[in-house]
Amino acid sequence: MTDHTPSPGTSQPGTLVLRTAGTCHLDMPHLVEVFGEQRQRFVAVLRGFGPDDWAAPTRCADWSAHDVVRHLCDATAFATAAGADDRTLDMTAGFDPRTSPRRFLAASASELLACARGRLAGGSRFDVYLPYGPMDWTVLILHLFWDSWIHERDVLLARGTEHPASDDATGYAAAYGLFISAVVASLFGDPVRDTLMLGGDSGGIFDLDSRGAVTLTVSREHAAGPPAAEVTDALAGRGPAAALGGLPASSRAALSHLAEFFNTPVEQIPA
Repeated sequence: MTDHTPSPGTSQPGTLVLRTAGTCHLDMPHLVEVFGEQRQRFVAVLRGFGPDDWAAPTRCADWSAHDVVRHLCDATAFATAAGADDRTLDMTAGFDPRTSPRRFLAASASELLACARGRLAGGSRFDVYLPYGPMDWTVLILHLFWDSWIHERDVLLARGTEHPASDDATGYAAAYGLFISAVVASLFGDPVRDTLMLGGDSGGIFDLDSRGAVTLTVSREHAAGPPAAEVTDALAGRGPAAALGGLPASSRAALSHLAEFFNTPVEQIPA
């Protein structure tokens, strides 16, 4: 099994390290806490929804608010059931993030966090397949948090409602957004080697290297640069690409492949 196990004792406070090969350093108890807070805030908003709110459009062109929330429930069901070498998100096994989520079934949002806490308490270690290959199940939780953060914004910002995310939540989402964008860039033969600065308390210093295995090292500190939330939106194909204007030109082009993929209709992808 590839060693992706988070090692809290080997990383400095405020530092996060993600790798597609080698050990990842991720403070899982803190991530689960932040994830729980994000879900509870969103659930509180959804409790006030009426029929028109559920049917309202979102930043996902084909999805209503109900569709987006159902997708988040689907992801919860998948993660709760995932076991060793689960291939649900394996692109080589047919997963397509633009179409596959429509086929998944729904479950309660609280199950995911309870499951994650139980696995942490039991010291569980196993790999699941993410779109870029096998990773420890803990990285799946970060992947799902990023997905949840993005989709919460898809619903709320389309309504003209503020997205009340904490700095820690936006920091995690920005880190994973850059990481998966660098992974996709490497798949397109466009590697990134750069140190990026994202602004504000939710940003920091992001050291990316995807010339071989993809590695991202994040130092969470107040930094000068484009806002972390806007950059994360743009990397996921939401919001204007101009939000990436504060990044170096070479990195900006490479990191845009993920957004371009998300926004390319399925029928336009070569067989």
